[in-house]
Amino acid sequence: MNLPSSLSASYWQSFEVKKSDADFLLTYLFERETPSETSELVEALIAERIRFEEEAILEKRKGSGEVFLPKEKYQAGDELAFPALGWQKGKVLSVREGKNPENDAFDVMTVEMEGGDEHLFAMGVENHALNESGDVGEGSGDVELEAIMDEYGDALVNKLATALEAGDELVSIANHWFPRALLVDVNVGHLNLAEAILDMAEGEPLETSVLMKDIDFPEGDNPSLTEFSLNFALKEDSRFDEVGATGAVLWCLERLEPEEVRNVPKMLQYDPVDLDRSTLSDEMLALEAKLDDELSKITVDADTSKKATISLLYPHWRLGTFPISERLRSFFPSAYESPRIRFTLIDGDGGERMPAWVVKDNRYVYGLKEWYKEKGLIPGSLIDIRHGKAAGEVIIQAQTHRSKRDWVRTVMAGSDGGLVFATLKQVINAKFEDRMILAVPDAEAQDKAWELTQKSNKQFETLVRSVMEELKKLNPQGHIHAQELYSAINLLKRCPPAPLFSLLATSPWAEHVGDLYFHLNDELTSKEEV
Repeated sequence: MNLPSSLSASYWQSFEVKKSDADFLLTYLFERETPSETSELVEALIAERIRFEEEAILEKRKGSGEVFLPKEKYQAGDELAFPALGWQKGKVLSVREGKNPENDAFDVMTVEMEGGDEHLFAMGVENHALNESGDVGEGSGDVELEAIMDEYGDALVNKLATALEAGDELVSIANHWFPRALLVDVNVGHLNLAEAILDMAEGEPLETSVLMKDIDFPEGDNPSLTEFSLNFALKEDSRFDEVGATGAVLWCLERLEPEEVRNVPKMLQYDPVDLDRSTLSDEMLALEAKLDDELSKITVDADTSKKATISLLYPHWRLGTFPISERLRSFFPSAYESPRIRFTLIDGDGGERMPAWVVKDNRYVYGLKEWYKEKGLIPGSLIDIRHGKAAGEVIIQAQTHRSKRDWVRTVMAGSDGGLVFATLKQVINAKFEDRMILAVPDAEAQDKAWELTQKSNKQFETLVRSVMEELKKLNPQGHIHAQELYSAINLLKRCPPAPLFSLLATSPWAEHVGDLYFHLNDELTSKEEV
């Protein structure tokens, strides 16, 4: 298909949605009477753009005269049309013999083009790509719809979605679009009935089709259009929350969602600390990536393996949450719009199914408190996750073993909020990371210590030094590993690893003794305090 160069790679790379495109899609949806995904609309738009260009070519070809083919020979005065130049017309002015020892004999003609410019063309050349003239409509791999979608589809989908959102003629829900003017009427009575149905479900999300069974809509309406209209009406009403993963639409009453899902728990809230990432060594950067802290703003390839393992951090253990770090995000469901996603966790040991929530914007999972308790886990315990068999399912498995008593780092909170660390024998039910392990015999006392720390407004540096002062007592040399300190600091203040590591790297009172072990310089500390 001899399409002009405007449909080359640069055409799609510089693609912009025009008013005529929006009008075409509006008509397209009117005729189909069925909501369509953004990718479907992009495909329709690509096909329309190609059709438009083909018609333009056909129009140019009308009365164009003879089509130029390099294998033919022409004479002065012949009028030709040139497909490779957008079907411009030209008149042969003169012909001469071509000279190139590397090629067979050929001639060269001088052609005056429509605009008055003169161009030289070879003729009498048997082997040339332009000899395959083809007709418009024969098809070409360069403009094949599938190939265009593979190469430019994601960018085109994003551009179209942005353009449609800026208008008001089309509305969307779950990445599907439809004209506002064709929506089925959904009134307050319908919405109140939907609320009552969801109330009876006691917080269990329901599909739109389930809600429709008990809502009296007029017979004869297009079912898919009615469902789309109800989805849109629910979306516009603040009582309802769409909590389905990509490809599914589930509705829940927002007031029935767990508080820890609607609002980020205080223990997971991070008050940013000054950070200069240039101060972090390669060792620190490697450890930061390994720790899987959801607050770490780093670029890490998502885990493509079948299984990943994390070491449980105190705030997540206490709240029954699970981090969605950059490395782990591919294991959990996402959504086009929903900030909260309901999905199913499956216990890898017994197969028990547990309802859970992804809090997308804040990158954590909620719903594991009872499971942590049942498995006898503590901060530092190792947990595996892997993909479930069905969409929206994630398998989670603690690395449990028979209960045994072991010497581990144990923390006790004083009434003043201070912490005391000791190595004591504790009942251990699962494998753990040595530098993350923290037995917490009195969680309520630890909660009070957390609250006192938040109220004290203690400087981050002061807090770190006080925790180091206690941790150093566990080691004869007084050495503290950066990972041990990270685990301990999160007993009192939510903090990702990078700000802590940067403080250690830049503070004179923290002496690096190798392999990310640090020594608290007592002499400098006491002088500063004086």
